[in-house]
Amino acid sequence: MTRFVLASASPARREVLRSAGIEPVVLVSDVDEDAVAAALPEGTPPHRVVVELARAKAESVAAGFLAAGTGELGADSVVVGCDSMLLVDGELQGKPHTPEIARTRWAVMAGRSADLITGHCVLRLRDGAIVGSALDCSATTVHFGKPEPEELNAYIDSGEPLRVAGAFTLDGRGGWFVDRIDGDPSSVIGIGLPLLRRLLGDVGVGIAQLWAAGTPG
Repeated sequence: MTRFVLASASPARREVLRSAGIEPVVLVSDVDEDAVAAALPEGTPPHRVVVELARAKAESVAAGFLAAGTGELGADSVVVGCDSMLLVDGELQGKPHTPEIARTRWAVMAGRSADLITGHCVLRLRDGAIVGSALDCSATTVHFGKPEPEELNAYIDSGEPLRVAGAFTLDGRGGWFVDRIDGDPSSVIGIGLPLLRRLLGDVGVGIAQLWAAGTPG
C-alpha cells in the first residue's frame, strides 16, 4: 500500500488533498527556505527557485524518516514537497511575516495581476531507498481587486496574510479581494492537483492507488 507523505505544515494543502480523497501523513521539514534560495546562483529563474525549495523540503523529510529506519512509510510511499511564491514585477514574494510588509505588498498588488508560482517535488520511496523523483511547477495568474482601506486594515489585523505567500489566500479571507484567476485554483491554494497527478504518474503512482490507501473519515 503506497502512503502519501506531505512535507508541509500548510493546513490549506492538507485540506486540498483531503477534499480530493487523500489522507496524507504530514511530516514537516526543517529546511531554512531563505538559506536554500540564497545558495542558488544569481539570476536563477523564478520557476527554478520554487522548484528547488520544494525539492529541499521533500528531500529533508525523506532523509529524516529513512535515517530512522524504513518502517511502513519507507517500505512504499511518495513524499511531496511544495513551495509557493508570488511573482510581482519580476520579483518573487514569499510570506511577508509582518503587517508593514503585507501592507506594502498590497499597495503594489491592488487592482493588478501577478503570477502565483508553485513548485512541486515528488519522491518515490520503496524498501528504504529513493527510487524515483519528479519535479515541476505551475503558474496561475491572479487578478486582484482593490480592498477598501478599512477592509485591508481588518484583513492585515486578522494575521492571515502574514503567514501565506504573496500576502493573500484564495480559500480564506483573501478570496474577497481576488477578482478572478487564470489557471488552476488548487495550485493557488498551494498544491496543484492536475500537475501533481502527472508527477505521481511519472514515478509510477496512480491516484486510484492513493485512494485505496485510505480516505478521510
